[in-house]
Amino acid sequence: MKYIGAHVSAAGGVENAPLNAYKIGAKAFAIFTKNQKQWKASPLTEKSISLFKENCKKYGYLPEYILPHDGYLINPGSPDKEMLEKSRVALLDEMQRCEQLGLIMLNFHPGAHLNKITENDCLKIIADSINICLRKTNGVTAIIENTAGQGSSVGYKFEHLRTIIDLVDDKSRVGVCLDTCHTYASGYDIKQEDGYQWTFSEFDRIIGLSYLKGIHLNDARKGLASRVDRHESIGKGDLGKEVFIRIMNDPRFDNIPIILETPDEDLWAKEIAWLYKVIG
Repeated sequence: MKYIGAHVSAAGGVENAPLNAYKIGAKAFAIFTKNQKQWKASPLTEKSISLFKENCKKYGYLPEYILPHDGYLINPGSPDKEMLEKSRVALLDEMQRCEQLGLIMLNFHPGAHLNKITENDCLKIIADSINICLRKTNGVTAIIENTAGQGSSVGYKFEHLRTIIDLVDDKSRVGVCLDTCHTYASGYDIKQEDGYQWTFSEFDRIIGLSYLKGIHLNDARKGLASRVDRHESIGKGDLGKEVFIRIMNDPRFDNIPIILETPDEDLWAKEIAWLYKVIG
């Protein structure tokens, strides 16, 4: 079964997110547990935590299909000691907030080397960051998102993600989220049938499908191997509609959260309805 949703607003409190997801016909959702553009936030209140759990139960959202995303400032692979420490504190805080909310995953971008260290050294730092956060939390899995490779970001190759996983001590608490826009922009031609099949065979060979814990479903504003991270609404970008029909009918992607991060949130309900319609 497919669990499709979107990255919904938590304005006014995280407890509003399940209602916002329900309104657009989502069976899964993503949220920021705090302002994504700030380092620090006020602690979650007991009231918000309780209401969030109540609303998830009321609208039928299980933790397995909720994929919270960390803030945009965090760089767990930073070569700068001060920035790295700040990022690790913030990433740990994000994981602890997930713990409080009864959530079992935290999705995050792996980081960037800023042209100051090698990609491999950056990957080692990211793994260290994950290990630190996992040791200080319980029950929350670190979900590494693949990137478009924009700027000095790592994680645009499946091999990068595999290297990080290999260096994580508790492999039962690490996974991957694949973003369709990032995958295409980084050079994997999922638009074409043969490229699609090759890409996911490579993912299984290099990483293993058991590590795939979520998908971000986005069309791409820029072309194949552009290394530009620009999302577009479903069917309005360079990917077109066929790849999304393919994904919806691919049993490899059953029973994981499939999350829209497309730019026009007014279209989310229509996009979700269309995605369910093309199944079968």
